[in-house]
Amino acid sequence: MTATGPGDDRAARDPQRPVRLLRAEHDKLLPILHRTPEAAFGNPTACPGWSVRDVLAHCGAALTRAATGRLHAFTPELNELDVTQRRDWPLPRLLSELERGYLDAGPAIAGAGGRLDAIALGEWIHGGDVRDALGEPLAYESDGFEDACALLAERARRREVPLVEVSLPGDTLRLGVPVPGRPPATLVTGRATLMRLFAGRPAGPDGYQLSGAAPGELVVF
Repeated sequence: MTATGPGDDRAARDPQRPVRLLRAEHDKLLPILHRTPEAAFGNPTACPGWSVRDVLAHCGAALTRAATGRLHAFTPELNELDVTQRRDWPLPRLLSELERGYLDAGPAIAGAGGRLDAIALGEWIHGGDVRDALGEPLAYESDGFEDACALLAERARRREVPLVEVSLPGDTLRLGVPVPGRPPATLVTGRATLMRLFAGRPAGPDGYQLSGAAPGELVVF
């Protein structure tokens, strides 16, 4: 992983990055889901009011919309409607839509010039939500982490997150944009907690040291 920051040409968009990220979820998360007992799909997740099944329904719906061009604004209300429409689907149908979506949405997102890259990042984050709820390892730091970091850097720029200099074990990142008259914030943490913080997921205070910014300022979704 390389450090990226404002004006750094290493941050130039790689159109295959969302394809790789979705393929990583296809290859790694789906086998977990296929061996998971159906009752566990009712486990609560970090997404308020949503079970594992609900998160996966949202993921499948978003990927289908990206693949077919039938996008909506992805507001909480519209996302909830997508989930509600799938609540009576048999689990195999839900997983089938998700499986197709991981493969079909990648090229559409790649060809959108960056406009839809946040969908790929969001899918990967939701994969962390699911792993976390199922007690699986590598929640929020699974395969594709480096590509997720690159998409996170772009998302943080677009959302104008105040510049944060991040120290990870063995690596550094610069996320966000400079704020005139305000020095960069500093964050010392691990890979999973980095994603939790920027995705607005619960993160124990013992897992990071943040100076110069409040956790709520980092959230990109």
